[in-house]
Amino acid sequence: MQLDGKTPSGPLQNKWDKYRFETKLVNPANKRKYSVIVVGTGLAGSAASASLAELGYNVKTFCIQDSPRRAHSIAAQGGINAAKNYPNDGDSIWRLFYDTIKGGDFRAREANVYRLAQVSNSIIDQCVAQGVPFAREYGGMLANRSFGGAQVSRTFYARGQTGQQLLLGAYSALSRQIAAGKVEMFTRRELVDIVIVQDKARGVIARNLITGEMERYAADAVVLATGGYGTVFYLSTNADSCNVGAAFKAYKKGALFANPCFTQIHPTCIPHTSDYQAKLTLMSESLRNDGRVWVPKNPEDTRQPNQIPEEDRRYFLEEKYPSFGNLVPRDVASRNAKEMCDAGLGVGATGYAVYLDFADAIKRDGKDVIQRKYGNLFDMYQNITDDNPYETPMMIYPASHYTMGGLWVDYELQTTIPGLFSLGESNFSDHGANRLGASALMQGLADGYFVIPYTIGPYLATNGVSDITESHQAFRDAARKALEQDQKLLAIDGKQTVREIHVKLGKIMVEHVGMARNATGLKQAIEEIQSLREDFWKDVKVPGTASDYNLSLQKAGRLADFLEFAEVMALDALERDESCGCHLREEHQTEENEAKRDDDGYCHVAAWEYDGYGNTPKFHKEPLVFENVALTQRSYK
Repeated sequence: MQLDGKTPSGPLQNKWDKYRFETKLVNPANKRKYSVIVVGTGLAGSAASASLAELGYNVKTFCIQDSPRRAHSIAAQGGINAAKNYPNDGDSIWRLFYDTIKGGDFRAREANVYRLAQVSNSIIDQCVAQGVPFAREYGGMLANRSFGGAQVSRTFYARGQTGQQLLLGAYSALSRQIAAGKVEMFTRRELVDIVIVQDKARGVIARNLITGEMERYAADAVVLATGGYGTVFYLSTNADSCNVGAAFKAYKKGALFANPCFTQIHPTCIPHTSDYQAKLTLMSESLRNDGRVWVPKNPEDTRQPNQIPEEDRRYFLEEKYPSFGNLVPRDVASRNAKEMCDAGLGVGATGYAVYLDFADAIKRDGKDVIQRKYGNLFDMYQNITDDNPYETPMMIYPASHYTMGGLWVDYELQTTIPGLFSLGESNFSDHGANRLGASALMQGLADGYFVIPYTIGPYLATNGVSDITESHQAFRDAARKALEQDQKLLAIDGKQTVREIHVKLGKIMVEHVGMARNATGLKQAIEEIQSLREDFWKDVKVPGTASDYNLSLQKAGRLADFLEFAEVMALDALERDESCGCHLREEHQTEENEAKRDDDGYCHVAAWEYDGYGNTPKFHKEPLVFENVALTQRSYK
């Protein structure tokens, strides 16, 4: 299969303008003839639904939650990047583009990343117009702060609730279109299949989570904005309902899955303390603006942190990376924290935590200033740990947080299935091998507000209005197969709960496909995943029926997807015999233990094609061409 990214020709700075001028349009009177399904109501999904409806399209929008505003985007804390250069500290669209592509260790398309930087400023204007309460300076200008991987302050924020406030803005735009009758909203629905007719995406099958009914919905195009797959590790900062299901169903219907091994481990999370935990809690990267990361120099030092003097502390990020200090990218910070703990310098009951200390910032700026910046985050930490971070350092440790891999899409955000588009975290397009902090919100809103409204038009204009309805045989077959899988799961009647098997999968993934990987461990992981998948289909216990609200059945279906998808992740990590960004192959490190790329052998997007249950997927690659930036070894020293 030849992968065509459909990147426009011409200078990088002109590609997006050139595309918009040359693309086919749907005139306003005809837009009302088309229907579009949008799955997901996070920032990408809500923004896309509102924008497409505003243009005149008829939109059906689905979310797994009881309300669109409970989508997981609400949990984002730290901020959103844009190249406004309000602090006048040297930022520009080009610098944002370069920082983003360098942060991803040169494993993303230049054109997609530059477009992201281009539209970033429009996102801020849009959100301000919606009333998003960004923090402001004393004179009234929007405030900025720094995030990892950048030496300028370009991150806009609303205390530690940026995702929530941005989602409320997108939700208000979505609600306006619901009230206008242009968006039909379906809550408590989970996508269980994508319906393909004559090789085009023509609708979805969705489970009604309340009744268990398999519902059929047809449209002229389908847009997936269903987030990432971080819960494959079981413990993550993601909501319990986050899953790979929608993207994996697309993969099984013919969409390629790109770079699945690129998963981000966030360096600042509250450490794991109990086997009964179902998730972990994020502490915003913004805290590294003022917090200093350290461990005791002596592994046997059991004193309380406030009793350990400066000369007995090791500020390992500041020592190793003097130019960026505590604001190195997430993959770098996470690996160094793990390195300290593996060397026996970790703190806390498990020994797998490091300190994040605000004493110097409080002494310098005062408690009131720190409270205004991070008060809700400090309160959250104290409520969970019963420690007061104003008085004693936080304890943090890396955890699964975001996934850069996703469905392969071209410049138009269309998958290899015509008529099926993928936005935000569910696609692979913008972040390469490592996402910089505050870029996820930027990508989600860019895709939803400013990209898909343009790029869906050419497909609709070319293919016309579909006459396919929910009564088509393909819809009946897909609904029947979904019900058959439910009955198969219910009939197993084994002894292990879904949670018990998911915990086992998580341990395999953390051990072998986590922050550090090697060929031996990856091969072992593949064998263990295959064995665990067999156990699942022989011994899982799913109580209840398929005809009512059955959370165990929902989770069993999601875990069935994870048990197949986890093997693809491990295969991708094994095939990519280099280190880049978050993907650290222990065999390929610099003398200073940094990721060592192989640009001659692996400067490409790895894309996997489903080849049947239990079979090794087919491997494809899209070469990455860099005409505007030089491929260099990342350095944050």
